[in-house]
Amino acid sequence: MLLILLNSLLLFVFKTDYYAFYLAAMIVCFAWQAHWVMPYIPGYPTEVPGAKTPLSHTVKILTANVLMSNRNATHLLACIHQHRPDMILTLESDEWWQAQLHAIHDDYPYRVAVPQSNLYGMHLYSKLRLTDTQVAYLVESDIPSIHCHVEMDGSTVVHCHFLHPAPPSPTENTSAKPRDKELLCIARQVRPDLYPTIVTGDLNDVAWSPTTRAFRARSGLLDPRIGRGFFNTFHADYVCARWPLDHLFHSHHFHIIDIQRLEHIGSDHFPLLTELHLTQ
Repeated sequence: MLLILLNSLLLFVFKTDYYAFYLAAMIVCFAWQAHWVMPYIPGYPTEVPGAKTPLSHTVKILTANVLMSNRNATHLLACIHQHRPDMILTLESDEWWQAQLHAIHDDYPYRVAVPQSNLYGMHLYSKLRLTDTQVAYLVESDIPSIHCHVEMDGSTVVHCHFLHPAPPSPTENTSAKPRDKELLCIARQVRPDLYPTIVTGDLNDVAWSPTTRAFRARSGLLDPRIGRGFFNTFHADYVCARWPLDHLFHSHHFHIIDIQRLEHIGSDHFPLLTELHLTQ
């Protein structure tokens, strides 16, 4: 898009005969891209209704890719203390991060620890009771995911899936197939028509990509960002190069109370905080 724009300006300066063609190509490309991202612009019709007060049966989830090489846990601990989420998912967390987060154990008695030093460790901390907890390696033997049932009010059980599939990368996977396969595997497993469901994590994919759109179409899960904003979580250090890699999708059983991209914690990702109201 940028190259077409620069070409168009250059051709305009030199009064070339092909200026109209390039300008038309630029407009078509812009319209095509805008078509996919338009739903994430504030003001677009929302997909998930906003919750109304008074509220009960709520859950607040913090998803944070901590960056394994980041050796300053102070910011994340301060973030947890300030926002007091019911559940915390950390990604890229290794043994060092596990030791630092021991400080929150008293407040989060239900925990699942999968420390790894390959950028795909993950930890789940919860104030809510976890049952039927499973650590699975759905596609690749060193890429875990966490699956569990969460008891919200002693009777209602929410099925939760916490993911961090590997992206296509010259140093890791040469294609996106493993990531895509993991997302579609979860899409086939969930049954939002039968029970409340939440899927969250660093999916290493933008919300409007063909894979994520296929995941949502197959799973039937909703995106609370539609009509509310992009909530770009990566890259935290580059203002002009950010896009949404961290996601939370949920079933129709929930309304949205709040969704926020939180402050910088020293990682290349911003944390994502989402608060939901269980309505059914």
